[in-house]
Amino acid sequence: TNEADCKLSNLPYDFLRDPDGLNFRHYQLSAVEAVENAVINGQNRILLAMATGTGKTRTILGMIYRFLKTNRFRRILFLVDRTALGEQALDVFKDVKLEDLQPLNKIYNINSLEDIDVANETRIQVATVQGMVARILSDDKSRIPSSGDFDCIIIDEAHRGYTLDKELGEVELLYRNQNDFISKYKKVIEYFDAVRIGLTATPALHTRQIFGDAVYTYSYREAVIDGYLVDYDAPHIIKTELNQKGIHHIKGEILPKYNPITKELVNGEELEDEIDFEVEEFNKKVLTPSFNEVVLTELSRYIDPESEEKTIIFAVNDHHADEIVDKLRDIYKAQEVPSGAIEKITYKIGDRSRVQDAIKRFKNEHYPTIAVTVDLLSTGIDVPEITKIVFMRRIKSRILYEQMLGRATRLCSKINKTHFDIYDAVDLYSYLDEYSSMKPVVANPSVTFDELFEGYEKVSDEEEIKFINDQIIAKLQRMKGHMDESQINYFTVISHYDSPEAFIAKVREAKSLSEENCKDILLQAKDAFAAFNIQKTGTSYVPISDKVDTVQEVTRGFGKGQEPADYLESFSTYLKTNKDKIEALEIICTRPADLTVADLRTLSLTLDARGFNPIQLNTAVEQITHEECAADIITLVRRYAIGSSLISHEERIHNAIKKLCKAHSFTAGEKKWIDRIEKYLINESILNEKTFDEFMAWRNQGGFNKVNKIFNNNLGSIIKELNTYLYEDKVS
Repeated sequence: TNEADCKLSNLPYDFLRDPDGLNFRHYQLSAVEAVENAVINGQNRILLAMATGTGKTRTILGMIYRFLKTNRFRRILFLVDRTALGEQALDVFKDVKLEDLQPLNKIYNINSLEDIDVANETRIQVATVQGMVARILSDDKSRIPSSGDFDCIIIDEAHRGYTLDKELGEVELLYRNQNDFISKYKKVIEYFDAVRIGLTATPALHTRQIFGDAVYTYSYREAVIDGYLVDYDAPHIIKTELNQKGIHHIKGEILPKYNPITKELVNGEELEDEIDFEVEEFNKKVLTPSFNEVVLTELSRYIDPESEEKTIIFAVNDHHADEIVDKLRDIYKAQEVPSGAIEKITYKIGDRSRVQDAIKRFKNEHYPTIAVTVDLLSTGIDVPEITKIVFMRRIKSRILYEQMLGRATRLCSKINKTHFDIYDAVDLYSYLDEYSSMKPVVANPSVTFDELFEGYEKVSDEEEIKFINDQIIAKLQRMKGHMDESQINYFTVISHYDSPEAFIAKVREAKSLSEENCKDILLQAKDAFAAFNIQKTGTSYVPISDKVDTVQEVTRGFGKGQEPADYLESFSTYLKTNKDKIEALEIICTRPADLTVADLRTLSLTLDARGFNPIQLNTAVEQITHEECAADIITLVRRYAIGSSLISHEERIHNAIKKLCKAHSFTAGEKKWIDRIEKYLINESILNEKTFDEFMAWRNQGGFNKVNKIFNNNLGSIIKELNTYLYEDKVS
């Protein structure tokens, strides 16, 4: 190992940087270096966090190649949780050229998803978690792998495998079904004696508990600021009568009912009491055909299913997805849009092959342009043409929300993609928790109250008692809303409390004194929990609301529910307050020609952390002025800090170049470079002498020294003059 570590440490990174090789970006190189340093320093659990769309698979490829080339690892298991992700990785391993223009699968023996038997010459095994678990737990001894078969495991989308995971304590093993509790990921990675490397776009608490803190992080916001991903614009908030006020039905009303299992529609009975539904329950606890229709009709004004752009709509469940597809096809039928433009892509459309075919069609073919899903497309699917994400279901997890947005963050020059749009029909944007640890209190929802109470008999430690207390309280909180009248009557009579809520309040009061007091209260009412074993009356029908809905307005969400004017005012206030405190801000306001790329990046990250970015700032300006605005962050800062004129980025560049050309009589050779500079500045914001040596296309043409000669050694002064013109505007 020491010898291999030395080889790894001494192997140059030139190949990773080579434009004819992997052509790594700066952060990919830093990621590989960080992981290798961790390996060399003896870490066996390593976490790497890279935003969705920043090339994790390509980074893995470079990492694997270096590990195998130096023999640091003998055999690597690349673990995915979905077949689609495994096939995606295999495509990269087959297509990207490495040593002597050969792909990885030509240099090293790779076992694909179907090749489950590890041969001596196998260096890389790509496998799904499910497939590997089946082998580890197989009754056929010949299929069970050795714990030493792999000395390195790389886990893609590591956050997914640990949603219900935590370090197992003895108390949990006493009353939990181990196969239910231990996630499949953990079962696999703990089985093998190997270094574990987890990759994720969204490192949550549970992921860090397994792998430790990330050795390197490259965030979505950094990638946006560096120009490798696109940002999202201020979300479109669709406000309707029902999603703002909820649904209210009075006693005596008759609601038809739907059985989601048998798909049976039956006449309802008179309501014995009034009933209310909030938007979170729409299409889950109550079917809302009118809400669905008005929202989808409004959406059809923004979505063109025959364009090159693609849309993902997230539905509540499979039935809801079917309704969305049917309604959208009906809406677009008048425009003669083919039904194939709108498709459902969920696990329920067929077997694995059919699901994969549907995903590939969405990715590679023109139709469908609108995919309706529940969560199948929430992670790991790369379709750069996605420009719209629609939420028609509430989610509570910030992690899942970011993963869903990650489907639309990729650049796509084919359609000139500059940003993507979010359409929120369920008040999701303001509802989401700012942070989510993704660590459910109920680690295994299927565990019964009886099993939890049995756990008390085998524990004495306060922490273990606390764990069981928390589980019982959380489970009771979750289930009390689903109790029918007979179950509530049983619980209240046996427990001697007026209601489940009153009992929970008493339990919490006892818990504030001590975990032992809490335990005593719970045990005294143990028999009351038999209420949950009583068969509910009636059948699992979902009521169908006949309430008529209308769209009230579609607003844009800036910051935390701010109006456009408030958002711009808070931006201006922040700039003026910090103008003399933040160096890059002071440079932009007083001497912008001195601004460097590093200065601009630092300031952009600082502003972004406060919720200020050019996409949403421009949209806020447009909402107020009703005129298109495409200013860059430098112009926006100068406008709202010192009152400079607000013009588009391209106009600012064009005006400066025009003034420069008017002041000089450039030769043909010089004019060619002035044109190149103008095109460069359209895509970038900073130009200085270093640019000619750092920008690869110019460096390959001789860099600053060569271009300076074309300008008779006056390039430096030309650059300074141009930078002066770039910011020479009138203050309003």
